[in-house]
Amino acid sequence: MREIIFDTETTGLDNRADRIIEIGGIELINHFPTGNTLHLYINPGDRKVHPDALAVHGITDESLKDKPPFADVADQILEFFTGAKWIAHNATFDMGFVNAEFARLGRPPILPDMVIDTLAMARRKHPMGPNSLDALCRRYGIDNSHRTRHGALLDSELLAEVYIEMIGGRQTALGLGSSNGSSARSRQNDDSEEVVADIFVRPDPLPGRVSEEEAAAHAALVAKLGAKGIWSKYRMSE
Repeated sequence: MREIIFDTETTGLDNRADRIIEIGGIELINHFPTGNTLHLYINPGDRKVHPDALAVHGITDESLKDKPPFADVADQILEFFTGAKWIAHNATFDMGFVNAEFARLGRPPILPDMVIDTLAMARRKHPMGPNSLDALCRRYGIDNSHRTRHGALLDSELLAEVYIEMIGGRQTALGLGSSNGSSARSRQNDDSEEVVADIFVRPDPLPGRVSEEEAAAHAALVAKLGAKGIWSKYRMSE
């Protein structure tokens, strides 16, 4: 299963007029990062970076002058995402911009069934919030101290860690079944390759910690309570 965790930075908030100026993506295979990434800065043409957006990501108009326009990198982006789910935090925002850019080029949109919104996932999993990327990093113990400003690749890396934690982390579900008397089999809870682990089984049980005298005293107490009807009343009240 192939997924791309991605993020965009833009000149502003209006996808009808503003443009994508940065896109970053992290490839996951079966929920594990492969090390394959995409990171592009994009020239927005005559659209200037809004001061509010500049305060968030710090990408200046000057730094984008020598970068390619979206038309020149569209094929590269589509090739990187081919066959994968598009996963973003507040994906409605990012996909609005991505599909607006493709529409300007006369290309078909990315369909909703190819998109996963981790913000929606977080709201279902943690309905009391908060569910910003920074808040989720704190919740899952992910170090985001180096995130002083938004950046598409950095945010994608952090989101990849958050996403993996939200779907169950790197733990596998252990199905403890008898094998040959000395081991059990464990299977990952997705469609990835089965993992078999040898689990040690003690050949001789540990000696009991209750002495014969203590066991006899306990039996006598139970019998005494039973004779008075106390034990049956207690059991009925459970």
